[in-house]
Amino acid sequence: MSSSAARALSPAPATPPPPPSPRRVRPARCAGFVGPAVESASPGARAATLASSRGGTDSSLAICRVLNGMWQTSGGWGRIDRADAVDAMLAYADAGLSTFDMADHYGPAEDLYGMFINKVRRERPPEMLEEVRGLTKWVPPPVKMTRSFVEENINRSRKRMDVAALDMLQFHWWDYANPGYLDALKHITDLKEEGKIKTVALTNFDTERLQIILENGIPIVSNQVQHSIVDMRPQKKMAELCDLTGVKLITYGTVMGGLLSEKFLDTNINIPFAGPPLNTPSLQKYKRMIDAWGGWSLFQALLQTLKKVSLKHGVPISTVAVRYILNQTSVAGSMVGVRLGLSEHIRDTNAILSLLLDEEDMGSITEASQRGRNLMEVIGDCGDEYRA
Repeated sequence: MSSSAARALSPAPATPPPPPSPRRVRPARCAGFVGPAVESASPGARAATLASSRGGTDSSLAICRVLNGMWQTSGGWGRIDRADAVDAMLAYADAGLSTFDMADHYGPAEDLYGMFINKVRRERPPEMLEEVRGLTKWVPPPVKMTRSFVEENINRSRKRMDVAALDMLQFHWWDYANPGYLDALKHITDLKEEGKIKTVALTNFDTERLQIILENGIPIVSNQVQHSIVDMRPQKKMAELCDLTGVKLITYGTVMGGLLSEKFLDTNINIPFAGPPLNTPSLQKYKRMIDAWGGWSLFQALLQTLKKVSLKHGVPISTVAVRYILNQTSVAGSMVGVRLGLSEHIRDTNAILSLLLDEEDMGSITEASQRGRNLMEVIGDCGDEYRA
């Protein structure tokens, strides 16, 4: 008997069966693996593993190569509605962009993460919880670093983020003349050994101090620094030390607050009201970097080069700008700022992870970048712009 005949002879059900639940297509994931740190240099890799040779296997963390930067929750970009922001975080995680970067001083960022991670626990399958990463920073005043002071601040972040252990603590220090940063990092390492922190990292440290910290046996996995096609300082001394030690770079300012985009192509912002306003803290900050590098006219030539590459690949200028930095072997991940609940760029951000720039693309961008001044000579090493 044919299957159609069999169906015809079967008694009809008393009530129609419910429709099947829609199958949720999960996008390619970023952090659902643990592999060697060399994965971060692979052009097609969506994730990178940060690891320290000083900390054993428990000093490693897989992150998405494009991180959701939460600096914009700190104010200056528009009012943040917490419920909308958490929903936006969930949308990024659902799209496979599951690594979030924040700091103790980014307004409500850590609190938003705590709300978000609880929503993941309630409303998403357990495997997503294993993929989400929350990276935070501690930026203390350069006071005496006692064990109790350090622990109190780390516990505050753990409570705000509602986690037993911070995935990563990125430490910053303002005053190198005060050696208290070594005391702080030793206490932080002890807290890591006690299970309150999974990995220890730095933010805006220069090469000299990074080497001193490593020589003191601190299990550093990464240093977060400003890095873009305009600001190539990390590829000088810092990249050499990273290659020797296995420490990786996480970069911010990689799209220069949006300056590396079509919005600012063929514009002259030096004429009042002639171009887009520089109306956010990041736009104002990175315009100063352009001035130090070579000025607006030279920057326009760089944007023209990036536009040619972007048209070739059918992606925005910003996507090319981030991909170029991700192709630097010392770079594990790059930050893209998220205006949670105000706008979203999930599609363009995901395109970064699938974009492959060829040798001609990389060469033309490098040549355009090198037309500007050497910012190592103008500003100094990584982070020196904060210590002028």
